[in-house]
Amino acid sequence: MLDVFILFLFMVLIGALIGGVTNSLAIKMLFRPYKAYYIGKFKIPFTPGLIPKRRGELAEQLGKMVVDHLITPESLQKKVMNENFQNDVTSWLSEELKPVFTSDKTVNEWLETLQIPVSSHRLNGWLEEWAAVKVKDTKAVYTSKKLEEVLPEKWQAKAEEHIPEIVNFIANRAEAYFTSPEGKAKVKVMIDDFLKERGMLGNMLGMFLGNTSVADKVQPEIVKFIKHEGTQEILFNLLTKEWSKLKQTKLEDFINRLPEEDLIQGVQASLVKLVNIEAHLSKPLSHWLQPHQDTFFQTQLPKWVDRGTDLLSKKIPNLMEKMHLQQIVQEQVESFSVERLEELVLGISRREFKMITYLGALLGGVIGIVQGIIALFIS
Repeated sequence: MLDVFILFLFMVLIGALIGGVTNSLAIKMLFRPYKAYYIGKFKIPFTPGLIPKRRGELAEQLGKMVVDHLITPESLQKKVMNENFQNDVTSWLSEELKPVFTSDKTVNEWLETLQIPVSSHRLNGWLEEWAAVKVKDTKAVYTSKKLEEVLPEKWQAKAEEHIPEIVNFIANRAEAYFTSPEGKAKVKVMIDDFLKERGMLGNMLGMFLGNTSVADKVQPEIVKFIKHEGTQEILFNLLTKEWSKLKQTKLEDFINRLPEEDLIQGVQASLVKLVNIEAHLSKPLSHWLQPHQDTFFQTQLPKWVDRGTDLLSKKIPNLMEKMHLQQIVQEQVESFSVERLEELVLGISRREFKMITYLGALLGGVIGIVQGIIALFIS
């Protein structure tokens, strides 16, 4: 009876050993040997191992698997459009951009840091070029036009409305002048000159009336003449007529009085001084950005991230096609040594391979038990 038990146990152990060793050997033969061995011209069977022998096919299949099942356009689009992902991108960009909004570096220093070829000298050059082109274009467009064709109707109406005010202004200024000591003295000088030009008759008239009395009598009459409604009407009609003539004047009459080069240089100098680019670029970047910081981070940045991820989502299929992801994976796998491939596979599946070995031993032991039972019945 003891001999039967020992035989039965021996068959179980042998079966388990064979099953375990066979599975372990089969796993090893997936990778080893790494290269083919020959006896003369005869290649030893099962060399190299399965994976080294089919590495090209493995690389190709891995590339297809990654593109078709793992990293697909749909999975990437779903990830990009995920709300949590967008929030993470927004938070990351906020952290990266906040130091920029509080930076003490000037705009010029930032342009130099970012290697952007922009300076106040270059910007002023562009501004001057733009001004020169605009002056020439404007001159070409408006030279043949009349002043009334260029001025807006509202401006023309305003000018005509101010003609009575101009008449009153001229009358008031003239009255103030002729009633002033300076005006009185000027009237006396004019009367003296008038009498001198008349020769003997003027001298006799002057001696008869006296120069001072003539000036005193004429000066109030001049003031009355200025204040008279008829005088103001004449002045109003005169200004209205001159304004009508001025509106019919072609702009070339004004433009041609200034040489084009002088006009361009004047506009350029005024524009450069007005814009003052150098002063703007010399200020810290925070001077321009900080007033808009809250609006940017709370409103604009989330909108930009949303639009950016939406655009990226639409472009993902085309980007993946352009990247040739399958070819990249295939080339990377083909570049791995067999040792590296073995390390990768075992690193992922070492535990499962051990379980396969143990399963082989278990099945071998079961087969040994079955064989022992059969042997007992036969004997």
